[in-house]
Amino acid sequence: MKIICVGRNYVDHIKELSNEKPKDPVIFLKPDTALLDQNSDFYYPSFSHDVHHEIELVFRISKVGKNIESKFAHKYIDGIGLGIDFTARDLQAKLKEKGLPWEKSKAFNGSAFVSSIRPLKEGELEQSIPFHLDINGLTVQSGESNLMIWNISELIADISQYFTLKTGDYIFTGTPAGVGPVKIGDKLSGYLYEDKLFDLNIS
Repeated sequence: MKIICVGRNYVDHIKELSNEKPKDPVIFLKPDTALLDQNSDFYYPSFSHDVHHEIELVFRISKVGKNIESKFAHKYIDGIGLGIDFTARDLQAKLKEKGLPWEKSKAFNGSAFVSSIRPLKEGELEQSIPFHLDINGLTVQSGESNLMIWNISELIADISQYFTLKTGDYIFTGTPAGVGPVKIGDKLSGYLYEDKLFDLNIS
């Protein structure tokens, strides 16, 4: 399986990082070694002093497909959950400054946490899906799917032009505004609608 991530998919997040609004989806990949087990803590990496949380809606791919039209994209999804794209922001800044790829700051071991995945409800993709992240009981990020620049159907259509989607792949759909640092001892809790999907400790 692979982890396909979308950058700059919420206007407010683009503004907070002083990035330009892209004309096409910004796509990057994480290897399967980036996947963090649901029963594990996130261990702060030794190579960074500024790891940030980025909460995202995550969709799981249910079957193989390529060159998928957006109107058929829903047939390739079998579940929804939440993910955290952990980002070594200090390392990312150095890499971007030199015009180098982001992988070291985005795709390191344990950088892709995925919650439990539940089946999609009928018609759920046609409505706005709210989610939020709490740290130590305080909400730090919140978003809704209708605020995404490209919705999941449009993302699948774009991604599948370049990468064959396979059963079990995850698509991280981008993060809303409010990204910020985590520290050892923090407890992260993720909510889809008002249902808690995970608690995650930073160690």
